Amino acid sequence: MSKPRSILIAVALLAIWALAASADDKGAVVTIDGLSSRTPADWKELQTDGLPRFKQFALPKAAGDKADAELIIYFFNTGGGGGVKANIDRWKGQFQPPEGKKIDDVAKVEDFKVGNVPVTYLDVQGTYLFKARPMDTRVEPRPDQRMLAVVFESPKGPYYIKLVGPEKTVAQHKKGFDEWLKNFK
Repeated sequence: MSKPRSILIAVALLAIWALAASADDKGAVVTIDGLSSRTPADWKELQTDGLPRFKQFALPKAAGDKADAELIIYFFNTGGGGGVKANIDRWKGQFQPPEGKKIDDVAKVEDFKVGNVPVTYLDVQGTYLFKARPMDTRVEPRPDQRMLAVVFESPKGPYYIKLVGPEKTVAQHKKGFDEWLKNFK
């Protein structure tokens, strides 16, 4: 192979590698019932072991926090997973409010639409009562935590989206989470 040709091939391979690397820097595309949205670039997609965990991401910790935040999208098959109110109440029940406050003092629920999809959005903070598995009897209290949780009522859903982690880390990612959620098209 001639030297100019090998240089051209090397340049072409570098260009392909650069395009692939820049595509990775743009975040993952998540598709739910034909609607797609690209995650922020710093979300790291993790392997799941299948349903009910549809997708899972680690969101990098904020300066001073000890842990990353975790975002999980759950899917329990069409119509599965319980009603909106039951899930909102269960998610609130996973938190203890600060001393002297009630859970509704530190929880905000709003309803809106993403395209034609009804969405119920919970923002709650306090001490997260972490369980490794839903039916565990052992609870690990994690103070200063925050959860953004969504019931995404798409036609074949619902899908349940839960972002939980240290309050400062979740606050750092809230704007990107909100934009990602509202960009499903």
